[in-house]
Amino acid sequence: MPFLVSDYSWTQTDSTVYINVPLKGAKFGKVDILSTDEYIKVHYPPYLFEAFLFEPVDDDRSTAKIRNGVAVITLQKRTSKMWEHLMINTSDKDKKKEIREQSLLKYQEKLSAASRSKAEKVQTQKKYALETMMKLEKEERDSIQKMKDNEQEKTTAELAAWQLRQKQRAEDEAQVKLQSQEDYQHKKKTMTEMQENGCSDGKNYKKRQAGLSAPRLTGNIQVTFTPRVFPTALRESRVPEEEEWLKKQAEARHTVNADAEELMDLRKEDRTPDWLKDKGDKFFGTGDYLSAVNAYNQAIRLNRKIPALYSNRAACHLKLMNLHKAIEDSSQALDLLTPPVAANGAARVRAHVRRGSAFCQLELYAEGLQDYEAALKIDPHSETLHADAQKIRDIIQGTAANPETQ
Repeated sequence: MPFLVSDYSWTQTDSTVYINVPLKGAKFGKVDILSTDEYIKVHYPPYLFEAFLFEPVDDDRSTAKIRNGVAVITLQKRTSKMWEHLMINTSDKDKKKEIREQSLLKYQEKLSAASRSKAEKVQTQKKYALETMMKLEKEERDSIQKMKDNEQEKTTAELAAWQLRQKQRAEDEAQVKLQSQEDYQHKKKTMTEMQENGCSDGKNYKKRQAGLSAPRLTGNIQVTFTPRVFPTALRESRVPEEEEWLKKQAEARHTVNADAEELMDLRKEDRTPDWLKDKGDKFFGTGDYLSAVNAYNQAIRLNRKIPALYSNRAACHLKLMNLHKAIEDSSQALDLLTPPVAANGAARVRAHVRRGSAFCQLELYAEGLQDYEAALKIDPHSETLHADAQKIRDIIQGTAANPETQ
């Protein structure tokens, strides 16, 4: 038979009741606390504390905690008033038994409801993860189909252009052949006329022909070509996009957004975005992220067209846990890294990974997975990207524990 605890203490306010039950050296894992609106039980063998409350309380807002060897129970009253006693004044064992049994039933129903709610939440998360994966797979299929359609259209257009060139070449050859035949007939007719008119007329004919201009001299013109910046074969490259990217890069190096008055306050070297970027990179390398952010801020004031400034500042914000700012800067860098070409592939991968990391730290795992998938499309051979993307999928599917709860 358990020993009833009598050395408890309690206090109250108009809205709250506080009960302190000493645990007498009991370990945390061996303390069983049951709380309902009318009944409180703290059982730590061989001791037992029971309280048949003076009035019902709001069980949903009540709490029980164990600290420093004491169970602290906080009960929220349903009505704001002072109680005369903590427990009801009765020695009726049957009434206490009835209250105890009803409380146990309520507690079991509460546990069952919580279990059902948890199961429904897990099911909802699995459904959301499945729908997200299906959506990503559909987008990937649509993207592949679009690439196939574009390639087919390109091939059809190239075939039509080749056929047109072949037709034009055949027409040109026919025209040349016809012109050659006409020249031959004209020459033959001329020789015939010369023979019929005699030698004197032939000399006069030559004199008339002598008045014509002499044929132009032939020669070779040396032609040199500027080497291509992108080392890919011409048939495999995206020339318009590459030229547009080079044009944007050239414009970014000559664009200054700061006012003239602001520039006058800066040293000469501080007016160069590239110098400020290198300065920010050095601060980042030494772990001085705030100074790095200030350097990138100053560089962006001078030039808002350099994507590396936003991407590097996003990395600093990640270290400083400014996650929303990291997402904003990564998005700005991706907007500037257009059109997507081989030359800016590595920069786009870094921007996607930094934005995806910020999303995941905000527990927006579906959005983070989309950025990692986008990075994998650019660099499909990166083992690190594959591993990180798989970890995010495991979290979404519920097979990996949330790092914050470990």
